[in-house]
Amino acid sequence: METVKDYFGSSVFDDRKMKACLPAEVYKAMRKTIDEGKTLNPDVADAVAAAMKEWAVSEGATHYTHWFQPLNGITAEKHDSFISPSPDGGVIMEFSGKELIKGEPDASSFPNGGLRATFEARGYTAWDPTSYAFIKGNTLCIPTAFCSYGGEALDKKTPLLRSMEALNRQALRILRLFGNTKVKSVRSCVGAEQEYFLITEEMYEKRPDLKFTGRTLFGAKPPKSQEMDDHYFGAIKPGVACFMKDLNEELWKLGIMAKTEHNEVAPSQHELAPVYTTANIATDHNQLTMEIMQRVASKHGLVCLLHEKPFAGVNGSGKHNNWSLATDAGQNLLSPGDTPYENAQFLLFLCAVIKAVDDYQDLLRVSVATAGNDHRLGANEAPPAVVSIFLGDELTAVLAAIEKETPYSGTEKKQMKLGVDVLPKFNRDTTDRNRTSPFAFTGNKFEFRMLGSSNSIACANIMLNAAVAESLKIYADRLEQAENFEERLHEMIRKTIQDHKRIIFNGNGYDGSWIKEATEKRGLLNLRTTPDAVPHLLDRKNVRMLVDHGIFTEEELKSRYEITLENYCKTVTIEANTMTAMAKTQIIPAINAYTADLARSANAKKILDADISCSYEIKLIKKLTCLTERMAMEAEELEQVLLTLHDIDETEKASLIIRDQLLQKMGKLRIACDEAETLTAKSWWPYPTYSDLLFSVK
Repeated sequence: METVKDYFGSSVFDDRKMKACLPAEVYKAMRKTIDEGKTLNPDVADAVAAAMKEWAVSEGATHYTHWFQPLNGITAEKHDSFISPSPDGGVIMEFSGKELIKGEPDASSFPNGGLRATFEARGYTAWDPTSYAFIKGNTLCIPTAFCSYGGEALDKKTPLLRSMEALNRQALRILRLFGNTKVKSVRSCVGAEQEYFLITEEMYEKRPDLKFTGRTLFGAKPPKSQEMDDHYFGAIKPGVACFMKDLNEELWKLGIMAKTEHNEVAPSQHELAPVYTTANIATDHNQLTMEIMQRVASKHGLVCLLHEKPFAGVNGSGKHNNWSLATDAGQNLLSPGDTPYENAQFLLFLCAVIKAVDDYQDLLRVSVATAGNDHRLGANEAPPAVVSIFLGDELTAVLAAIEKETPYSGTEKKQMKLGVDVLPKFNRDTTDRNRTSPFAFTGNKFEFRMLGSSNSIACANIMLNAAVAESLKIYADRLEQAENFEERLHEMIRKTIQDHKRIIFNGNGYDGSWIKEATEKRGLLNLRTTPDAVPHLLDRKNVRMLVDHGIFTEEELKSRYEITLENYCKTVTIEANTMTAMAKTQIIPAINAYTADLARSANAKKILDADISCSYEIKLIKKLTCLTERMAMEAEELEQVLLTLHDIDETEKASLIIRDQLLQKMGKLRIACDEAETLTAKSWWPYPTYSDLLFSVK
């Protein structure tokens, strides 16, 4: 019987395949490229291409594609076959190093934020040899970066790779100061937990809002939702278990280490968590995971919803970005060890993260800013929009002792006493967990919890890598000039704690008093919406830092600003247009038909008995008639705001109108429609209800 070990990575041209297929010298050159960032020469590329093609063809592949991640948040691919004509009228299968290294997609048809005009179509994809090629269907997929004819990055991968290189440079400087000369590279490592909803395909097809926008724009609260806390970690339903089994198999074939699966808090909500790997590969894997989730769901008659807030009134879905730093020798630089107070290297890297998050809290917020995530942040299911760090009791006490220059006696490990002799004894962790914190230390890594479920994790890791690289650069510059390394190191750690302790908060992030304290007393930012956050991308300090580290050019930053706000505007505008269409063409007509049926019923009763008052029908008809009048008025006002947006060319101005006017009008229309749903007979309501959607999967 075939086991997971037998087929894991079977669809990936991974290290095992390279070692078996490549000549020793070629394999050695590839490893240097992957491990140390060395450039490949054309001869090596030709040899790799030939071996990669032979392997892919043997696995049934007929085409290849440069697989890249443009600025629309999803992936892109253009397929070319391996075939070339032969003199005898047949074909031969060819694939050269040139074809492996470079492709030429259209650069003006993807979001570019003004970097490309429509007539400036040439763009390039460039092979990323640090991320393994894989087979999807009958196509060999080659992970690539995507840039314009002028060299501007038009994707999410290129800045991510740049940020990883910047972080590597500065981290190595720090390690050299501590006497470590053997480490060749430092990598940011990520594990991205993915939350999602599953509903039946039958229900999905009957909801235009889900089909066009990914979320329900209407829907009254069902009698039961998540109040009983009976779904979280509950027994997995048979249909969902079959989906998860097939999903795992598909992911494992692609070398994606899907590890943990469970039910989440909301009905029909679930989570998948992988083992973490280097940030660029984790990003590739997460994009593949989202795609495969949707494909496998379809095979089971299901639809996988990745929107941050597909249902109002129940928990939305996020993506927890577990981030750490590791050397090529496997040392985790964020592991405190048994005596963190004495671990100066760990404390310096810890302080670098604290300083980075405080100095660039705005960039971290920008990195997760989308119209969908605006519905989720700050609710009792996700961290607030205010960025803070949770360190836990032990590390907070360590930092306090350093700041005050007082002895630290350590935290005594306490054994858990459960009062049952037969249960095993174990030590309690020295600190609790805090799920309300946006950025929490969880033992040997930080968990950035603000990402939305549909987000690419690239943006968050670009900003996180860049901010930490800047902290490390400042530290390295000072320490390299120090006459007394130990004294300067202690002084720098202590000063970082003093200057940046405002960002550390171990309490309840959902408490309203915390938001007041954070903004009024600590001076932290509360960027509640995407239009509030995105302009900070172009703040002088942020532009300077990102440009100085070579992660973005100023033009690339301006393009990201335009694209993010434009995407926000388009997303909400599509939602508003969908709402008006649903209300005017289906909901109002359905209610009118129902009230007409009520009137006929009342009239029939009168015919049978003239003394019957029919008060129930009359009251209900009046209520529903008032509601349809309200709906018609709210829909008209919503359309008027949409019309004003047509004449506005400035993206930022349009985003503010959407934030301040359009969303409010949408909310009012929804309230009227949802109230009408609770008064309308189910047989007359035109769409599946929340009860249908959330409890239909068996």
